[in-house]
Amino acid sequence: MKHEDEVDRIIADWSRARPDLDLAPLSVFSRLSRIAKHLDRARAHAFERSGLSSWEFDVLAVLRRGGEPYRQSPKTLVQQTMVSSGTMTNRIDRMAERKLVRRLTDPNDGRGVLVEMTQQGQTLVDAAMTRLSDAEERLLAGLPRSERDRLAALLRRLAASVDRFESPVTEPITLPALD
Repeated sequence: MKHEDEVDRIIADWSRARPDLDLAPLSVFSRLSRIAKHLDRARAHAFERSGLSSWEFDVLAVLRRGGEPYRQSPKTLVQQTMVSSGTMTNRIDRMAERKLVRRLTDPNDGRGVLVEMTQQGQTLVDAAMTRLSDAEERLLAGLPRSERDRLAALLRRLAASVDRFESPVTEPITLPALD
């Protein structure tokens, strides 16, 4: 039995208003958008409960995933968090003030800098990751493992397809013009 959701109702309305359009993409991306809103709320709550903002978690997560000694170049942080270098500089400054990270001179390049996570940063990012994992598990609880795996595989393919439109962070994405 098929269960209708809000997106089905929206598509039905659009089908009546614009029967000339292929609304199949709307059925995918509207659902992704709605799911993303739920995920954003769950993530924000997990991070807030752990004393972090979303962007602080993003930076600390890059450092934590990189393994000991939990340090990376600002360039790596920019690439992995998909923000501009100016934004990253501001973030590092603010996180250093909170004693979540510290700047070190790069031993391989005296002019270079490395960003290292502090013990306090590690404690907070580990707590946030535990809470995030629990929250995401609750969001997926309605799907058995086999469906989760299939969904992950399909989303991986969709992400690869969508990524072909990705431009450098500083440039806007250019989509085809409407006639």
